[in-house]
Amino acid sequence: MAVFQPLYAKALGWSRHRYAPWWLTFISFIEAIFFPVPPEVMLAPMTLAQPKSWLRYASLSLLGSTLGAFIGYALGLFAIGLVEPYLIELGFGDSFHQARESLREHGFWIMLVGGFTPIPFKLFTIAAGTVSMPLLPFIAAVLIGRGKRVFLVAGAIRLGGERAERALHRYIEPVGWTALGLLVIGVIALFVWKG
Repeated sequence: MAVFQPLYAKALGWSRHRYAPWWLTFISFIEAIFFPVPPEVMLAPMTLAQPKSWLRYASLSLLGSTLGAFIGYALGLFAIGLVEPYLIELGFGDSFHQARESLREHGFWIMLVGGFTPIPFKLFTIAAGTVSMPLLPFIAAVLIGRGKRVFLVAGAIRLGGERAERALHRYIEPVGWTALGLLVIGVIALFVWKG
């Protein structure tokens, strides 16, 4: 985590700034394209500081993520030759190729999962562009997948306060993977039921 620690500390500092809502939107935007720190790093402390603004903060985060997802999609669609070497160099090559193949086969469902999981969202947005995923399902999956993530985080902090924020930081990985597992089981069950 030593590589991301300075970015994490910087994002926490931004959460206390008077322009924090703009920073949150910006962080959410660039995280969907290239930034390695998730927007919850700012969203959680901002919601804790002003609990009544939780809905506004989650909405701003979703707006930023959605706009960033379009840029990621465009990079995958028009500039994958320039972007892919950097993904490979950063160690995301295999994950990116798996995301691309999964999106090619299951489109909406994989994008929906990608918006909620701790797996870097940028891999899914860029991969969706490389397979020319139709825009309407792409937008719907981004709004639902990313929306449930940011609204759940902000809502949990609103309801649980400081204790919820500490728990979120401590248990975000197991909670994210459990939610992903349940969603995958649901998608598999859907395909088995249809087949």
